Amino acid sequence: MKRTHLPLNALRVFDAAARHLSFTRAADELAVTPAAVGQQIRALEDLLGVVLFRRTPKGLELTEEAQAGLDPLRHGFLQFEEAVRAMQAGQSSQVYTIAVPRDFLSLWLASRLAAFRGDNSDLRFVLVAGEGDPDFTEANLDLAVRYGNGSGELEGAALAPGALVTVTAPGGANGATGWIGWPGDPAPHDGDGADAVAMTVADAGLALAAVGAGLGRARVPAMLAEAALAAGTVAAVGEPEPSANTYWLVAPMPQWRQKKVRALVGALVPVLG
Repeated sequence: MKRTHLPLNALRVFDAAARHLSFTRAADELAVTPAAVGQQIRALEDLLGVVLFRRTPKGLELTEEAQAGLDPLRHGFLQFEEAVRAMQAGQSSQVYTIAVPRDFLSLWLASRLAAFRGDNSDLRFVLVAGEGDPDFTEANLDLAVRYGNGSGELEGAALAPGALVTVTAPGGANGATGWIGWPGDPAPHDGDGADAVAMTVADAGLALAAVGAGLGRARVPAMLAEAALAAGTVAAVGEPEPSANTYWLVAPMPQWRQKKVRALVGALVPVLG
């Protein structure tokens, strides 16, 4: 059914003027000028084809036509407020749907989501595998994690400064097995002999596992290597190298504005100086 276009701003002005029986006090409430209130009332009267106010020696009075519509109008405004509260309640939903690369989830994100949930047992996560550019409409996502040099056309925040660390098996026991490449660093030092890429794997997590097994060395995001370095399953070679790429939390503006999304982003994203 086609709905009649409602002059909501003029109706809001009418409600304020009717409560105060004064254009001046209505203007103060609405932070506009009395002249603007008068213009809105005249436009509404022209649209409705009725007179809404009479001027008397005692001030403004509502006409019978205005009184007849005032209670339904105010009831309608209450319903609008209830609708807004319902939509805001949806924004504070306890469910997050996030597209995330599998290795990033296991090596970095999972423990932080657990900390964010804390004692709130009602908080739930729907995690879907995500590589490359996420499709927010198809998966009904709140957020996605992508590896790259920015958020692209989406809103976003970097989860850590970009840095790659070269790792090898503990004690440097990689011999002459060469380098391990992965999509984020497919050819770290492609060359002959010990410098050749001896193995290519699907992601940085598999590269770390291969390094720990003594199959070679690799350059991986420093933030993903933290746990393996702390556990001693791999060893760092030299200092991390700055990189243009890092992991980003991204979302379109409507999702990014959600209260629940802002809360999670604030918990995950460091203050980068």
